[in-house]
Amino acid sequence: MRQNCSALFVSKLAACALLFAGMAAHAADATGTWTWSTPGRNGGPDRTNTLTLKVDSAKLTGKLSAPGRGGAATETSITDGTVTGDSIAFAIVRERNGNSMTNKYSGKVDGDKITGKMEFKNRDGDDQSRDWTATRSADAK
Repeated sequence: MRQNCSALFVSKLAACALLFAGMAAHAADATGTWTWSTPGRNGGPDRTNTLTLKVDSAKLTGKLSAPGRGGAATETSITDGTVTGDSIAFAIVRERNGNSMTNKYSGKVDGDKITGKMEFKNRDGDDQSRDWTATRSADAK
């Protein structure tokens, strides 16, 4: 009886180890350079955003480059970056005229695509959100 219990415990332990190993194998890698476009203001040309990410364990670091006023690109480091399985989250904090604005990004990585939401407050302080879909640059792998 004792041998049967030990064998059962060992087989259940092995099954759990295989399950966790399979989950780790399916965790997506967000490392790379990602791009997406957003419509320009007042019917202007689309604005291309470039996000460079690096994953180290569950920590996500990187920079977002986006066209600023006058069309010149502005680069901002991400903050609060996390990775959990295929999900990522980070924030972009910008300062302007003594005011701080935070955009919170979340998304799911599926191969060479990230699909998610960006949340922010509009000029009146109301919560807003926008969908975003980024594609990994082929040469950044």
